Amino acid sequence: MMDYINAFWVGGLICALTQILMDKTKMLPGRIMVLLVCSGAVLGAVGVYEPLMEYAGAGASVPLLGFGNTLWKGVKEAVEQEGFLGIFMGGFKASAVGISAALVFGYLASLVFEPKMKS
Repeated sequence: MMDYINAFWVGGLICALTQILMDKTKMLPGRIMVLLVCSGAVLGAVGVYEPLMEYAGAGASVPLLGFGNTLWKGVKEAVEQEGFLGIFMGGFKASAVGISAALVFGYLASLVFEPKMKS
């Protein structure tokens, strides 16, 4: 039961802080998303994000911070195996499944619902 509670409050805190950032600054949503992904990669590089993911599970791995950490882990492993070229390959290998799933489910949702452009 504590796993669910920890995932809920950590994920909620990440989302609440992001919402405050969106409301209190003039940053565009795309830049906030990039900031979150880069922050997750930096937190992973300094060794802070992995213990947080062990503690909070999906509450820490699902938000964009978790995606940045996944990219970092992929690059780190690929550099260890492939050397310099791993810098370019690792992020693609580590995130391919998540990005593919987002594309497929986004496409399926567009078939079910009527997508419209914002006016």
